[in-house]
Amino acid sequence: EVQLVESAGGLVQPGGSLRLSCTASGFTFSTYVMNWVRQTPVKGLEWVSAISTDGTSTRYADSVKGRFTISRDNAKNTLYLQMNSLEPEDTAVYYCARSDGAWNGPSKIDYRGQGTQVTVSS
Repeated sequence: EVQLVESAGGLVQPGGSLRLSCTASGFTFSTYVMNWVRQTPVKGLEWVSAISTDGTSTRYADSVKGRFTISRDNAKNTLYLQMNSLEPEDTAVYYCARSDGAWNGPSKIDYRGQGTQVTVSS
């Protein structure tokens, strides 16, 4: 059974930082492209970032580029999202998500975790 379990989010002041982690099990983590996506009632589901299987390639949504960093540790089956310079607009439920395709090919999200709330507010 595929399982993706995110770490606890939290309340952060604007300008602050937070690191999320996601522990994967039930599949060979190192062979899958992984993502972070987020959801709000207003914007719906928004893709945030992706990382290649070996961690050498990354992609970011324009809204987070330069502020967020995605990484992975295949030895620990863990995905990370370092979030810096957080803004109120980053408030959302964040999900770790697995892609079903190759880095440079068509793909879609086939599994995601239960989500963790990140609230950016003073």
